[in-house]
Amino acid sequence: MRSLLAQGGICGRLAYLAGVGAAAVALVGCAKSDPGPIVGTWRVEGAVAMTISYRPGETEALGLIEKVSYEVAGQGNEVIVKTESGPMAGVAMRIRVLGPDTLQSQLGVMRRVR
Repeated sequence: MRSLLAQGGICGRLAYLAGVGAAAVALVGCAKSDPGPIVGTWRVEGAVAMTISYRPGETEALGLIEKVSYEVAGQGNEVIVKTESGPMAGVAMRIRVLGPDTLQSQLGVMRRVR
């Protein structure tokens, strides 16, 4: 690899660095198991009052534990939760972080359970 870079001169090096940079950006954008700012247990204050726990790689609500992936979006104030298994497989939900103890989603406002 080093000899190829040496032969390619500055253009070869720039192309190599651009490829490495693109791969790094692609990896950062990938879904992952870390729930980021929504980790923990939350109480939904909406039409259907329930408790939801967001843990690495899974959620738990109404006694159901489902495998999920998380993607932190926006400026770090949104998390997209995509269900990977169970009856809701393939469904994604966007959760907006309003504050350290408050979230907003399609389900309603969620408050952190301490």
